[in-house]
Amino acid sequence: MTAADYLAWEATQTQRHEFVNGEVWAMAGAEERHVTIALNVAMALKQHLRGTRCRTFISDMKLHAETVGSYFYPDVFVTCSEADRGAPLIKRQPTLVVEVLSRGTAAYDRGTKFTHYRQIPGLREIALIDPDSRRCDVYRRGEDGLWVLHPFETAEGLGLASVDLVMDSATLYADLD
Repeated sequence: MTAADYLAWEATQTQRHEFVNGEVWAMAGAEERHVTIALNVAMALKQHLRGTRCRTFISDMKLHAETVGSYFYPDVFVTCSEADRGAPLIKRQPTLVVEVLSRGTAAYDRGTKFTHYRQIPGLREIALIDPDSRRCDVYRRGEDGLWVLHPFETAEGLGLASVDLVMDSATLYADLD
């Protein structure tokens, strides 16, 4: 399938699908703790970025990794791009991408998705949150263009340098059993 075919087809679907390397992948539903963590992150980001040019989006907004021709639905992402403000259906210039891992998608999120996200020019940070271990792996693009891991243990919460936000663990994991 071509990207153009995917976009035309996806617009008629009731379920979301990602497009990777010419293949279409149906998006599975998420369990409660996955959705709760994503919502906690999105709410904190939205509140923190209120009044700035940056916007926070959740899993229903499509993100195009143009250099690799793929389309994704990240759990949460932030764009501060003027070009993205004028694009109601697809964003292309994220500053931050956040994925909440699940048992069924962790390998895909850490592998293929992570590889494709790193190819997005201007993307400064990728956060992978593991609900099982309550650990956050944050990858930041350095001045040299290389990605560096900044791990956060449970007690540390989550630090997002790209948007100058630190979430304590109580906020990050609020309302989880």
